[in-house]
Amino acid sequence: MRLCIIGPSRFPIAEPFAGGLEAHTHALVSALTARGHQITLFAAEGSDPNLGVEFLDVPVFESSEAARNDVGALPEQWMGEHHAYLSLMLDLAEHGDRKYDAVLNTSIHHLPVAMSRMLRIPLITTLHTPPVGWLESAIQVRGELTRFIAVSAHTRDAWAPLVQSTAIRNGVDTGSWQPGPGGGPAIWFGRIVPEKGTHLAIRAARAAGIPLDLAGPIYDRAYFRTEIEPLLTEDIRYLGHLDHARLRAAVGHARAALVTPRWDEPYGLVAAEALASGTPVAAFRRGALPEILTERCGRLAEPDDVTGLAGALQAACMLDRSEARLRAEAFCSHERMVAEYETLLQEASTLKAAA
Repeated sequence: MRLCIIGPSRFPIAEPFAGGLEAHTHALVSALTARGHQITLFAAEGSDPNLGVEFLDVPVFESSEAARNDVGALPEQWMGEHHAYLSLMLDLAEHGDRKYDAVLNTSIHHLPVAMSRMLRIPLITTLHTPPVGWLESAIQVRGELTRFIAVSAHTRDAWAPLVQSTAIRNGVDTGSWQPGPGGGPAIWFGRIVPEKGTHLAIRAARAAGIPLDLAGPIYDRAYFRTEIEPLLTEDIRYLGHLDHARLRAAVGHARAALVTPRWDEPYGLVAAEALASGTPVAAFRRGALPEILTERCGRLAEPDDVTGLAGALQAACMLDRSEARLRAEAFCSHERMVAEYETLLQEASTLKAAA
């Protein structure tokens, strides 16, 4: 099958990944390519060249001086991304049916969905977010050949009032994420921003009397400087933005992982990665996390409840690491995710001939 995959434009699809969206796209493209499909990925400059990527030329658009002087003008980065996706969708409208059997859109930009009615081939969009206005608007004007995948049952249900979608849970590569020995400090890993609740993880670890390592890119430096840095000690360490080999080693040596979203995350890839490492998880009961965790591999606390999370962390440290790994293999398998994507894409590609 010849597939066009529209990736996110904000960050490169390359290690160390900026977040779960980039990691998901990399894993999916790699696996579909390994299964013999011809893939063209459109993504941000700096993406892994082994993916057969064509760069989205985001900086290509520069508004006129008159437009920039408009008090209602949008930021240049937003306009650059808008222009990049606009150009891509117009090209797919003109030539896409001669190049591809289907288009898979893993970006969160509204234009691929809004302009899907111009395409003569099906476009399948992965819903990585809760309902947001610009995507809701785009969905209301979508083409007849559009289909949707939600990254969890929680996300599918959140979008259900507006659109039907197939829940295909994000997967983790259990070949790369191998079980580790545990026994070390607990770990929190991800983007360091207020909505990820890094500071709450630190407070819970302190209350539980368990040392904690932090790993991930600092996306909000003011937040790190005021809320995180003052709490760092010998027992609360920031390891930096680790490459995937070092991150996998750190997670595998952790006695437990903390996952502390302050919003309803559509999935929660870090929880699946921790389980694949044999590392039990203590998390807030938000978004899709109750789908991923069971009593055998994790513990849940109520949102923003630091005392409850401290107790959950202590309990998670006592869980059998082999049960965490078994949960990842059975529920969070990358192979399962790719097979489900492949089936849906093949079914959708038949719509081209019928259209």
